[in-house]
Amino acid sequence: MSNAPTLNPFEISQRQLDAAAKKLNLDPQVHALLREPLRILEVHFPVRMDDGTVKTFTGFRVQYNDARGPTKGGLRFHPEETIDTVKALAAWMTWKTAVVDIPYGGGKGGVICNPKELSQRELEGIARGFVRAIGRFIGPEKDIPAPDVYTTPQIMAWMMDEYSKICGYNTPGVITGKPIPLGGSLGRGDATARGTVYCIIEAAKELGIDLKGATVAIQGYGNAGYYCGTLMEELAGSKIVAITDSRGGVIDENGIDPEAAYQFKQQNGSLSGFNGLKTITNDEVLELEVDVLIPAAIENVITDKNAANVKAKIVAEAANGPTTPEADAILHGKGIYVIPDFLCNAGGVTVSYFEWVQNIGGYYWPIDQVHTQLKAKMVKAFHETHNMAKEHNVDNRIGAYMVSVQRVAEAMKLRGWV
Repeated sequence: MSNAPTLNPFEISQRQLDAAAKKLNLDPQVHALLREPLRILEVHFPVRMDDGTVKTFTGFRVQYNDARGPTKGGLRFHPEETIDTVKALAAWMTWKTAVVDIPYGGGKGGVICNPKELSQRELEGIARGFVRAIGRFIGPEKDIPAPDVYTTPQIMAWMMDEYSKICGYNTPGVITGKPIPLGGSLGRGDATARGTVYCIIEAAKELGIDLKGATVAIQGYGNAGYYCGTLMEELAGSKIVAITDSRGGVIDENGIDPEAAYQFKQQNGSLSGFNGLKTITNDEVLELEVDVLIPAAIENVITDKNAANVKAKIVAEAANGPTTPEADAILHGKGIYVIPDFLCNAGGVTVSYFEWVQNIGGYYWPIDQVHTQLKAKMVKAFHETHNMAKEHNVDNRIGAYMVSVQRVAEAMKLRGWV
């Protein structure tokens, strides 16, 4: 990865908003309100640990903007969680829900803890304690959390149960990403990747690229990376030629079986050594000459230091914030087609929205209905972004921001906030 100094994610999100606001000639009062979150909540709550001691944990919940509906966004359990990260992610969720045109605002939350050092009982204690601390600020009509880094459907189940206890009745709509028996939606597991692949298919049509046999490189082989690999093969007939995880990866121009590679990683903790293939680093995978590059790992991996070496025709950002603003300008100048993160990975929040709709209606959809509705949302959002970028001669990220910010600004004005 780049050795650049740590980039403040919230400042990056503000710079991206500023560029879109300038292109939209946005009312300065609206712009000023959109640069900062509406609400920031910091809580400290006690949890009794397995050794009998009581430890105090710190948690955050940021509700960035609720002009278009209740705020929506994940909860992270991470030892290095910071308020700036949470604010940036809440801002991106605001633009993400608006670009796919679902009736939500953006939110995000987190607890500073290391799940790898905690027992199941301690994790449950943190999940329930956090919900008790933020309970009056969340709810199906207010703010709907979801899983994120190091949180799981089981953790969502405990949180939903705790909130239901506070209310005195069952409220599945308070949280999404739940297990299926507790009101989770079919199709949530691969939703982020499926949305990414729907966008790649549309981008390839615009660029005249035949995806059958096209080469794909993936950086990051967790949930999103794995499903991107299998779905690019299944839905587009593409060939996965390189994959990396946090410890390195493998390359084979004849194609890699994404399913077999994932099983190997699950058993061995890393892709290194898979099928005796040639190894490749996380930095090298970004610079391969491929048709499609999918950064599906962490933020700030494509920077001004390596953007000039990126050779892919399409960069599909399954991860949040993988490209810095400086790198964006370089990629755009080279004619590389970037599908920006908050459009590209919006499949997850879209199916979370479907889950909430099913919870409120008490009627659950078959899997093909989930896929059909997801495809319709993603294809529409892709073309609105593509057309906006083309019309204003800007890169796709600014185009996506322009679509989103326009929608949020309109809702704020109609409400009479500004």
